[in-house]
Amino acid sequence: MNNIDRTDALDMVRESISQVVPDADVAALGPDEAFRDVLEMDSLDFLSFVEVLSERSGVRIDDEDTPRLTTLSGSADFLVARAR
Repeated sequence: MNNIDRTDALDMVRESISQVVPDADVAALGPDEAFRDVLEMDSLDFLSFVEVLSERSGVRIDDEDTPRLTTLSGSADFLVARAR
């Protein structure tokens, strides 16, 4: 498993959001904003985001991990920690 640095992790999170919500302005998202609320993602969008993020990062994401994936910052921290 590759180490993922925080910059790469943030990029992966933004790219994954963009893939699921193509018209999302991910550049405008603050690191601690709850992007699911800001972008009005429904639960299906969020599940798709989790799947895409898992594929991109190679990190397994379980159901109990999803509460940590509510902000850019939290999602990036999760990937960095899990990829070690």
